[in-house]
Amino acid sequence: MILRSVVSVAAFAALLGPCDLMNSSQPPGPVFGTWGGENAGLMADDTSAHVHIGCTYGNVHQQIVPDPSGKFDVPGEHNITAHPVDRGILHPARFSGRVADGWMTLVVTLTDTAVTLGPVQLAYGKEPRMGPCPICRVPKRN
Repeated sequence: MILRSVVSVAAFAALLGPCDLMNSSQPPGPVFGTWGGENAGLMADDTSAHVHIGCTYGNVHQQIVPDPSGKFDVPGEHNITAHPVDRGILHPARFSGRVADGWMTLVVTLTDTAVTLGPVQLAYGKEPRMGPCPICRVPKRN
C-alpha cells in the first residue's frame, strides 16, 4: 500500500515537471504590502512605497516592479535626519535590491551625498521591528 502511494506521488510529480509550476525564477510581480526586518520596514501599494531604515525614512513615488530575476532599482527621496528632530530635508535617492521567496534585500543610496543605507533584509508580511525610532503606519481602511 505504501509503495503504491509512493509510486503514485512520483508519477504525478513527473507529469507536473514539464509544467514548471514550482519554478521560483518566474517574475515575482509588483511589490506590495508590509515587509519587515530588524530596524527596517517597507510598506508598498500599487502607486508608491514608504521605507524606514533605522531613524530615517523615504518614499518611492511609483510602484516597485522587479525584473524577471527579482531585481529592482527605482528613484525616490530619503530623509536621513528624521529623528530625534525631523529637519525635513529630503535627498534624491535610489531604492534598489532583490525580491525572492518572500524576502527582500533593500539598499537606499542617496544620489547627492555619499550616504548608503543597508543592505537590510525584509520579510513579506512581517511587522518591522524598529528600535528607538517610530515607524509610520498606513491607516486602516474601513
